[in-house]
Amino acid sequence: MIRTAIVLTAVIALQPAAHTNNTLTAVPGIKVGHHTLTERPTGCTVILAEAGATAGVDVRGAAPATRETDLLNPVNLVQQIHAIVFSGGSAFGLDSAAGVMKYLEEKGIGFPFGGAHVPTVPGASLFDLPVGDPKIRPTADCGYRAAKSATDAAVSEGSVGAGAGATIGKTNGFEHAMKAGIGSAAIRMPDGLIVAALVAVNAAGDVIDPATGKVVAGVRTADGKGFADARVLLRTGVIPRGRPGENTTLGIVTTNATLTKTQATRVAQMAHDGFARAIAPSHTPVDGDVIFALATGARSGGDVGQIGELAAEMIADAIVRAARQATGVPGFPALRDLPR
Repeated sequence: MIRTAIVLTAVIALQPAAHTNNTLTAVPGIKVGHHTLTERPTGCTVILAEAGATAGVDVRGAAPATRETDLLNPVNLVQQIHAIVFSGGSAFGLDSAAGVMKYLEEKGIGFPFGGAHVPTVPGASLFDLPVGDPKIRPTADCGYRAAKSATDAAVSEGSVGAGAGATIGKTNGFEHAMKAGIGSAAIRMPDGLIVAALVAVNAAGDVIDPATGKVVAGVRTADGKGFADARVLLRTGVIPRGRPGENTTLGIVTTNATLTKTQATRVAQMAHDGFARAIAPSHTPVDGDVIFALATGARSGGDVGQIGELAAEMIADAIVRAARQATGVPGFPALRDLPR
């Protein structure tokens, strides 16, 4: 009996740990769905908070394509949102939010009015029109399909949804750029606090691993096989060649903490530090950067400073994952396509 117990204990100890969801949906009550238009490619990504969530936003882009962000100003009336939509297609892609509203209305989610429901669905779009046929753009149908597919399973990463046509490393022109996409990361603290992030990376700059300071993916050398390093190019006098509005990194952070709109806005502001750590250069005049912050309130209280700092860390981790998980398309290779 004793020998059997020892053997069983040893076998149990050798079993692999259960898979942990280290993506945005690690926060209970958050669902994510993608729909990809593979014929271009482009698409949209929907983040659902069907029970409602407190939200804030910080828009730092010089040419952002956004929807309903004014509602998130702490001085304005709306206190809860029901979804956030990211899409490709530049300003055309904002149409995808209408499909998400339709999906939520069908489920009876939103502000009740006259026998109907009005969901609150802010969103933002990135400029991916140089990849493939620019006439193919996300529509309301794309948003509806993405919302319908949303689950609380680990988020699919890489060149999917809003990240399907995303590119990086454009400071020396599109001919030296690379493919990027969607990345996500999450952290669970010992006291039960969860902070998670998701990004669609379409930056002018390079993606940098903050842990090493090295380029993960970005502007390529003349032979296309290595990295020129945008930081080095900057010091040699190369002026970024991207045009305003052609680059955007869209981010969202979620937490199970309880936050006010003012506090959620502060978290969104602090989360932008993650952009600066993992993208070089970041927040340029040609980038339309946006970060949303959602708090589900499932856990009472929460230190805003701690949450904001963790949010920046998760944003940086998600950016690196977006570059590493990307899949290349003609003219825009991904990291996995380059010689090792």
